[in-house]
Amino acid sequence: MSKIAEYIKKQRKAVGLTQEQFALRSGLGLRFIRELEQGKETVRLDKVNVALSMFDMEAVPGKKEKSS
Repeated sequence: MSKIAEYIKKQRKAVGLTQEQFALRSGLGLRFIRELEQGKETVRLDKVNVALSMFDMEAVPGKKEKSS
């Protein structure tokens, strides 16, 4: 799972929202939220930033970390 996926899932649960509630409050689709939290790599960055903005965060382009 990606760091962003882990972060969003952890923060969503910390504020007591289900995926459905988070989708409604963020204006994103439930399917997108599910795929995002599962770490699907093809999700759109603009939508990822909408989700992250719920926690005053933003993703920016950068080099991919090498896995060990």
